This record gives sequence, structure tokens and C-alpha cells, in this order.
Amino acid sequence: MSSPTPWTSNTAAPSTANCWKAVRAFETYLTNNRALVPNYGERYREGKVISTAYQVVSKRFVKKQQMRWTPAGAHLLLQIRVQVLNGDWPATLRRWYPGMQLMPEPKAA
Repeated sequence: MSSPTPWTSNTAAPSTANCWKAVRAFETYLTNNRALVPNYGERYREGKVISTAYQVVSKRFVKKQQMRWTPAGAHLLLQIRVQVLNGDWPATLRRWYPGMQLMPEPKAA
């Protein structure tokens, strides 16, 4: 993978390999759609309106949308997003994949 990620894995068990495959697919999706992913921190600092979760999710359910979410997929993604915002995501990854080594978050300049 060309871009750095916040974690590394020296040895990948089959379940860990599946996780890495999903993480890489998600990273590719985010990279390919980076222009469409809003920077909410920047919007907040500029005093702009931040869409509610309902607005964001409902947009992905529209039939004319190229990439549509299933209700189950949206639910799972929102669960992960909440964990990331609460700072619980690394602990969840450690519980699910004990052999995975997480790198420390880079310090803001």
C-alpha cells in the first residue's frame, strides 16, 4: 500500500487478512471519493452548518445516488464512526484482532 495507515500487521491470520482486505477496500473508496467527503472539523471552525447524521445517511439511500447504502451497511458504518469519535475504535480493533499492532496517532503540528 502506498499511503501510510494508522496500524501495521507483521503476521496476518486468516481473520486478520479479511480485516485488512476490508480496510484496504474502504481506504480505496475514501481515496477515490475524497472530494465528496466533507471535513467536518474545518466546517465547524468556519462556522458552517454541519449536516445531521440523518441528512448524510438519507442522501445515500436515494435511488439516483451512484453508491447506495443498505440499511444494515449504514448502521454498521455509523457504529464505527461513533467509536472513532469517542476514541473507542483502537480498543475495539485490539479486542477483535489481538495480534494487530496499532501505531500511535501522529501529533498535530
